[in-house]
Amino acid sequence: MLVELRVQELGVIADLDVVLGPGLTALTGETGAGKTLVVDALSLLLGGRADGAAVRAGAHEALVEGRFVDDSGAEVVLARAVPASGRSRGFVDGRMASAAQLAAAGSALVDLYGQHEHQSLLRPSAQRQALDRFAGVDLGPVRALRREIAEIDAQVDALGGDDAMRARELDLLAYELAESDGLEIVSADEDEMLAEQELLLANATALREALVAAHGELVAEVPAGAAERAGAALRLLEHHGPLAAHAARLRSLLAELEDVATELRRASEVVEEDPGRLAWIRERRERLRRVVRKHGESLGDVLVFADGARRRAGELAAADETRSALVARRAVLARELELAESTVGSARRRAAPALARQVERHFADLALPGARLEVALAETGPADDVELLLASNPGEPFQPLARSASGGELARTMLAVRLVLTTGPPTLVFDEVDAGIGGAAALAVGRALAELAHERQVLVVTHLAQVAAYADSQIAVAKVLDGGRSVTTARAVEGEERLAELARMLSGHPDSVTARRHAAEILVAAGRA
Repeated sequence: MLVELRVQELGVIADLDVVLGPGLTALTGETGAGKTLVVDALSLLLGGRADGAAVRAGAHEALVEGRFVDDSGAEVVLARAVPASGRSRGFVDGRMASAAQLAAAGSALVDLYGQHEHQSLLRPSAQRQALDRFAGVDLGPVRALRREIAEIDAQVDALGGDDAMRARELDLLAYELAESDGLEIVSADEDEMLAEQELLLANATALREALVAAHGELVAEVPAGAAERAGAALRLLEHHGPLAAHAARLRSLLAELEDVATELRRASEVVEEDPGRLAWIRERRERLRRVVRKHGESLGDVLVFADGARRRAGELAAADETRSALVARRAVLARELELAESTVGSARRRAAPALARQVERHFADLALPGARLEVALAETGPADDVELLLASNPGEPFQPLARSASGGELARTMLAVRLVLTTGPPTLVFDEVDAGIGGAAALAVGRALAELAHERQVLVVTHLAQVAAYADSQIAVAKVLDGGRSVTTARAVEGEERLAELARMLSGHPDSVTARRHAAEILVAAGRA
């Protein structure tokens, strides 16, 4: 529901704030007072075309803000800023939004009827949904089957296409697996281990010489080695109690030196030159580097690739069997879908004439006495393409709604459709709904709008007192002079003020006693007295 609409610097509107309630609200006023600007402002909120020429003279930009409460009770705020020059800016709940995003948010909140814009029932998808709601069509089975068939098609595509394509992919996988598996990679860190061995073998002579020399320094007798000198120092200190701590450290150092000397000797005996082993390591590391460059940054990536390639090769090898099973399953589902779509199509075709007849029953009361409605759809299959066609005058051919009627005729046609189909956005706005009618027809339009307002909020811009009298609330729009400039005002009218406004609409004279008496009679007849 639209709770509040604020419009600034749009046409003759300087600053207008309108608070709205539930039910039917009528916007009335003299021609040119600015009623249509209120509808134009709503159109901007719903992503309609923004024209800088509509900005009030002397203003930098026009601003429209609408505060809505949706069916869940949550508040939604839409806004649109239209500069005198440049691109407009949209906002949804304070966040910047494109015109398309505004339209998407607004389409769930408001429908405008009058001009050929923002009318959800002009969209083929909405017309199909309207027919389905009227017919009580259950689309669940069709949707589920279509979804499952789409999943099967995706699985078949993932198998690799035709036999030739699968054969080529298998050949490539076999080649790449032969290369990686042929290396018999030990582990993800094999290259690091080989690098250590390569460094050892490449420097074997120098390493062995260093180990022998270091061992000799520790155990040499002439001059005394490090171990012998440490032992001599220990003997000098170990009989002196106050020096026991130093003696203990030397004793520990002596044991460590003996261990190191033993390890150095053993290491010097192990290190040997092996040119053949060194060449093999270097060649293997190069082969490992080549395969890493193809499949990642490390041997771990190569191992992951190989695992995936083996799985894919297995899938491709079993593709024929898998494909056959999928194709067989798809054929079963296709038959089920055909039956489900046939059921849906039959329901739609049965309901289409009934929907058209029920809508047509309202045409005479809504000043469309010779109009005819047709719900066009295919004669076979699911009949997904649904289109509402209107012949607005006797003898005229059926045409799509958007091309077959004037603004007023279209608004009244949509009103008739909405009377039959009560679902839709929570707020409906009708402009030009009373174009070219009067008398009893105007009363019928008022009653129809009031009936529709039992289910949702309805706003109507009207020149007819017979229509406005059925409103739960009435807002009078007027143009006044402020500082030498024309500005539009809007205020709710009740009691005597509403009588005066209705009298003005009836006779042009708000103070006419006769017109006021007539206005009071209309209010009583409408149940709004």
